[in-house]
This record gives sequence, C-alpha cells and structure tokens, in this order.
Amino acid sequence: MPHATTRDDVRIYFEEAGQGTPIIFLHEFAADYTNWEPQMRYFSRGHRCITYSARGYTPSDAPDGEVYTYKHFYTDALAVLDHLKIERAHLVGLSMGAYSSLQIGLNAPQRALSMTLAGVGSGSEIENLDNWRKQCRANAEQFETLGSAEVAKVTREAPSRIPFLVKDPRGHADFYAALARHDAKGSANTMRGFQGGRPSIYTMPDAIRGVATPALIICGDEDDPCVGASLFLKKHLPAAGLAMFPKSGHVLNLEEPALFNESVERFVTLVEAGRWPVRDPRSLAAH
Repeated sequence: MPHATTRDDVRIYFEEAGQGTPIIFLHEFAADYTNWEPQMRYFSRGHRCITYSARGYTPSDAPDGEVYTYKHFYTDALAVLDHLKIERAHLVGLSMGAYSSLQIGLNAPQRALSMTLAGVGSGSEIENLDNWRKQCRANAEQFETLGSAEVAKVTREAPSRIPFLVKDPRGHADFYAALARHDAKGSANTMRGFQGGRPSIYTMPDAIRGVATPALIICGDEDDPCVGASLFLKKHLPAAGLAMFPKSGHVLNLEEPALFNESVERFVTLVEAGRWPVRDPRSLAAH
C-alpha cells in the first residue's frame, strides 16, 4: 500500500495516475482520497495526478495526541510531494483542503504552481469565531461518543449540503455513507485540532496580499459560510480569479463535476501558458 511518511512519522496513504505536470488534490473534512475520483480520472489524461487521505483518515494513520493542527495538515501535503520527488505542483483543495492549499501558498510558495481554493473559509467570521470553535469541540465529542455513523446523519442535512442532495440523491447517499465509515477518533481529532484551531483567514490580509501564486477561488452561491471568505480572498490575493457556481453548495467537485473540471482545466491551462496575470498591487492596497 503506497504511503509517504511525514516529519512526525505518520504514514499518509496516496494514489497517483497519469503523466505530466503534477496536480495534487486535498480533500475536505467530510471526505477522503476517494472523493476526488471524478477529477483523478479526468485530469490524469494530461497530468500526473495525486490524491491522498489526510492524517486521521483511513488508510492513512490516525495518530494520538495534539498532532492535528493546520500546520500538520499542510506540511503533510508537502511530505507526499517530497516522497514522490515533486518540487512543484498545482494544488486543488476543497474546504479543509483549500485552507491547507492556501497555507502552502503562504508558507511554501515555491512548491505551488497554482492554487484552486474551492469551498474555502467556513468558520472564519471573526464575530462568530468563538461560537465556531465551541461547535467544533462539541462535534469532536459527538464523534467520540456517538460515532461517525450518527454524526454523518446530521452533517448530510446541513444547509450547504442540501443542493447536492437535490441534484444527485445517489451521489449524496454514497458520500455520506462513506463519511459514516470514517475513523471516529481521527475525525474527532481533526475537528478539534484543525477545524477548531486554525486561524481565521480574515486575520491575515497582509500575508495573503504577499502571495503571488495563481489562484482560482470557487464557491457555491448557496454555501453561505464560504461566500464572504471567497470574496475576501478575491480582494486580497494578487493573482486570484473567482468562479461562483449558481444554485450550488459545498461539495462542488461532486455536486457539479463537469463544471468543476472545466473551470479548473481552463485555469490550469492558462497558468501553464503564462496567461494568468497578477493584479497591480496598488489596487489591492485600496481594499
């Protein structure tokens, strides 16, 4: 079973397909490496594609202890690239994976050819940050006491998840059946450490303005927790474009796979052609 080993000796399971310029896919909290299958099949026709399960998600290790911070998660992605001897890759992340992709842009920009940030920024609102973190701690306790299957029943009914159900009941059912099988300990630790401990993106506008990595921000217009954060990133990232998917929620790569693939493919093609320009920094300073 292929795996990379992180700096703290956690084994990260990955799969790869195709040849060409690398693309690495970073999944959301409710997903794992399997949820990028529509993208792995599509993009591996012209690129070397890598998908992996984050720490706490089988078949990767679920270590004990306070080793689930946002720093662990973005450096784990780099550990996979290091294992595969990949210096730079296009980063495609959804939600939790989008936050990790942004952190690579902030802390290791030399490793990122581009960043696709989809469904990014939930829980970032400063005025609601304390409540968000309290809810994350409560959710972690639910994973520990009730198990993943019971938590999945609640998660699948969240407002930003309903558009997926309306469009694709079969896909929605498969997605949440998979969530019900997640490692409860790993999910609890991730909820408590990563989801409840990561800094709000609204607290780092100056750092974000310094990231010149080409970025595509994708947001569903019915994913209310991510709309404001997506607009914030569009304002402050110097080389960002914004795509808003109509009547769409959070699980964009599965809810609208054709539109998602088309948008990311166009973006990656323009980046590789040197046709995704950086905005004049004076326009960013005005915000």
